[in-house]
Amino acid sequence: MAQPHHVDKVISTVNSPTAAAVSRLAASWRRSLLNHRLDPANERAPERIDEASLKLRRSAMDRFMTIAAPKLDHLFGLVGNSGCCVLLTDADGVILDQRSMGADANVFQDWGLWSGADWSEAAEGTNGIGTCLAEQRQVVIHRGEHFHARNTMMSCMDAPIYGPDGKILAALDVSSCRADQTEAFTRLIAATVAQAAQQIETDHFRASFTDARIIVAPDRDADGAVLLAVDQDDLVIGATRAARRVFGLGTDETIRPRPASDLLGRPDGPTGFEKAERAALVRAIARADGNLSEAARALGIARATLYRRMKRSALQQRRRGLSRGEARRHSLA
Repeated sequence: MAQPHHVDKVISTVNSPTAAAVSRLAASWRRSLLNHRLDPANERAPERIDEASLKLRRSAMDRFMTIAAPKLDHLFGLVGNSGCCVLLTDADGVILDQRSMGADANVFQDWGLWSGADWSEAAEGTNGIGTCLAEQRQVVIHRGEHFHARNTMMSCMDAPIYGPDGKILAALDVSSCRADQTEAFTRLIAATVAQAAQQIETDHFRASFTDARIIVAPDRDADGAVLLAVDQDDLVIGATRAARRVFGLGTDETIRPRPASDLLGRPDGPTGFEKAERAALVRAIARADGNLSEAARALGIARATLYRRMKRSALQQRRRGLSRGEARRHSLA
């Protein structure tokens, strides 16, 4: 049965001329009532899409779900025994996968926290999944902060997951049915959810650029993993949402390739043929494990020529670590 006190609180808050301006929760309640025309007293369970539609949604995100599955298992291993379920949704708020203990399964199913259920804010009003996706940020919606009175028995901790194109891709949710869950425990779970979401995003980004070098750019103020995908020519061809924001790469699905050194503020070094020659020397010497005679043979040049080119390319330091005999031969060259 709907809780009259909660329903009255939602309506009075929405009708307040200032509440939405100072409270994100009030702004979400306002969207739910006025934009989505939902009734906080509605007791109908969340809508579930049919199995065929759910299968199509899962198929479209198959690789992502495969990457996410181990992280869902790990997260559930941390929170499952404390009356929590773990949910993964798509960008529309439809639950694609879930983890719950057998003893709690009936409760979560009755609440609609199950595969195929639509938890978008447009469908369910203020809730962890829907509001996380609507506001594109980590949220905690604790019991009475839900829009619908029938949802005030649960606490939801959510974090968004972004795709390699910088667009929101999914939401990771932990929902609790524990009435005695403390605020401190809720904060701890929320931090764990955010960490798991970031790891899933990182793993998916890496899997999307398997032929590229991945650079992790440190930025303490970023709200996600700052990763750049760099091709063999040192051009940035991909970036996470956080990296796009940090380096001003824009929000277009495909970013304009640019040198990684320009973004990271590192000197570009030699240019043109000089840069190509230096790179060829470095590779040959590395493959020969520092043996310059072997490197010269691999390049098809004389040892003396290799030394001259090393000097021209500022690679004298590569001579360090040579055997005593090799150093003597160099001094005679």
